[in-house]
Amino acid sequence: MSRDAEIAAMRRAIELARPGVGRTAENPSVGCVILGPDGIVGEGATAEGGRPHAEERALAAAGAAARGATVLVTLEPCARRSGDGVSCTDRLIAAGVRRVVIACDDASVFASGEGEARLREAGVGVEKGLLEAEALSLYAEYRPARNNFTGS
Repeated sequence: MSRDAEIAAMRRAIELARPGVGRTAENPSVGCVILGPDGIVGEGATAEGGRPHAEERALAAAGAAARGATVLVTLEPCARRSGDGVSCTDRLIAAGVRRVVIACDDASVFASGEGEARLREAGVGVEKGLLEAEALSLYAEYRPARNNFTGS
């Protein structure tokens, strides 16, 4: 997978997240794109009201094509829980993704380094910081007070 393809996919994830800013309840609006060997196999954004999360929607769209894929997500995946009790981190691990590229850290108690650590422990490659400045513009209202929202 080329770096140009990853940059384009992260730009797409940011584009997916932008319309939801301020419309996803206490959760931030997140965008997620899943890249397989031949391009995008799934994408999603946090639903209005905050559930389902972007990763869940993208994984559902990708189906079995998520196995071995690279996931590009605007915010660190939640590690503790989602609406049905399964975290986005758990979903990514169970789907068998190879690598997760995160634009920026999540300031919430439901991720805040835990998502990244759990992915690494499961053998998933993790990269942080791709298009971070662009993604941070989505989360200005969430970042000033750490842990002020309930999940990514």
